[in-house]
Amino acid sequence: MTVADPSIFEPDGRAIRHVVDGEGDGPVLVLLPGRGLDITYLGTLAMVLEEEGFRVVRVGSRRTAAATMHDLAQDVIDVLDHLGFDDAWIGGHGFGGTIARTVALDHDDRVNGVLLLTVDGASAENDDVSGALPQDAEIAGMQAAALAATPEAEWATVAPNHPILIIQGADDPIAPPVNGEQLRATAPHLVSLTTIEGAGHLFVSTHAGETGFLIEDYLGMD
Repeated sequence: MTVADPSIFEPDGRAIRHVVDGEGDGPVLVLLPGRGLDITYLGTLAMVLEEEGFRVVRVGSRRTAAATMHDLAQDVIDVLDHLGFDDAWIGGHGFGGTIARTVALDHDDRVNGVLLLTVDGASAENDDVSGALPQDAEIAGMQAAALAATPEAEWATVAPNHPILIIQGADDPIAPPVNGEQLRATAPHLVSLTTIEGAGHLFVSTHAGETGFLIEDYLGMD
């Protein structure tokens, strides 16, 4: 296991914080944090996945204004380009999943699949962790504005060419399990859904081992 240090990618002053966990030629999996959250809290899950052979790229948010969700999606692709990765599974927790869905729609040829760690609704307010983790108000506000400026169909439509794995907590009051069930109903041939019993919104931290196993099992890394 490697202990990776965060790096800053600064195209046009965007200052996107990111970390690459893992080495070798395993599948590349991007993890995007929830609204206004730092990539640090995804570290335990990244460590679990690294031990199973994945290369995990945790990508934070820019601080400068983003006009729409398409700008935030482009940030992810720009980081992958900077790191030399041609394609990846794109995953996100909460609002990060909303960005992941936009990436899949905007950059079809760069995406192998989508991992949604909870399914957010149409309002960025749904991703408020209510003080459970430090939340950057400036970044959260920028992300909320980008979401509000983007027609829902441009991020919520299921990308037609990619499998989607949804993992959610049964006791999540912020992104309730019904969100995932409704998304699966729109494309049952593409969407797989697993609910972790006894888990809340931050299951990516509290149930990192179980979450990592579910991802590994789905992607056939055994």
